[in-house]
Amino acid sequence: MEAVFINDFELSATGKVFIIAELSANHNGSLENALAHVKAAKQAGADAIKLQTYTADTITIDARTDDFRLKQGTIWDGKYLYDLYKEAYTPWEWHRQIFDAAKAEGLICFSSPFDPTAVDLLETLQAPAYKIASFEITDIPLIEYTASKGKPIIISTGIAEEEDIQLAVDACKRVGNHQIVLLKCTSSYPAPFNEANMAMIPDLAQRFGVITGLSDHTMGITVPVVATTLGAKVIEKHFILDRSMGGPDASFSLNIEEFAAMVKAVREAEQAIGIVDYHLTPKQKSGREFSRSLYVVKDIAEGEIITAENVRSVRPGYGLHPRHYPEVLGKNVNRPLVKGTAFKFEYLQ
Repeated sequence: MEAVFINDFELSATGKVFIIAELSANHNGSLENALAHVKAAKQAGADAIKLQTYTADTITIDARTDDFRLKQGTIWDGKYLYDLYKEAYTPWEWHRQIFDAAKAEGLICFSSPFDPTAVDLLETLQAPAYKIASFEITDIPLIEYTASKGKPIIISTGIAEEEDIQLAVDACKRVGNHQIVLLKCTSSYPAPFNEANMAMIPDLAQRFGVITGLSDHTMGITVPVVATTLGAKVIEKHFILDRSMGGPDASFSLNIEEFAAMVKAVREAEQAIGIVDYHLTPKQKSGREFSRSLYVVKDIAEGEIITAENVRSVRPGYGLHPRHYPEVLGKNVNRPLVKGTAFKFEYLQ
């Protein structure tokens, strides 16, 4: 699979995990709060901060029928879509300040557009990548328009069947964009661990030939670490200064300390994965001194026969390799040997 570059960050099979702090609605309607999240995300170790670019009118309509009321067992049940999105949206006039603040902090900033006008706004801000949210994966015209801008496209698969994913990937490729990243996502808020299905991460990579990662709504940091060990190169997690602030996404967002702990755990997991290498490091080689080898365990007179009573496989590892034990049993020694002598071939008659 080809590497994908978001600014100068390389997403590749051997590269670092790209860790995204999802701001979403956690600014709670305050620009000052949004800017504070940018600083905190940098302090917590994120590589990027991501926004959502929509208004209530660009994502739904103000209709008060049952179709437009949430009733799927979510934390927002009972709300009308229009009201939820009016509460949760990030004002478009804030975007430039947030992008500038992220740049000043050394953070990559990008967003999820929910209609073509959002893409147009983000293009004026030179967004380095785009994220297609799970519920937009079926909006093929939106995906085509977004992908046509030639930027990396990160696509969440929370509500997608295999055909939906293939259609989205094909839409990107149809407009000449092969910079595709697929994120395993479980669209429950919060998501239960037994529905995380992290086995999908390597399968998505193999099946679609793309970089893969995780958009996570589970509680805690276990699932991002598991995802890392299974080859995820992107981890996206909702981020909030303090859950007590409340808000539509607060309950399944990580606070600063938790996000920092996740970053640390992911980075440690990256190191632990390592590479396939059967050669020992110098320290590991020195550790072989504590392996087993053949030793004289009872004084042996010259000419005496080697038996299981006078030569055994024990620690440490300075004598003959234990694989030679059958060869030496029953042979005679050519000199007297005292207990504790590391046995060698040269002691055989």
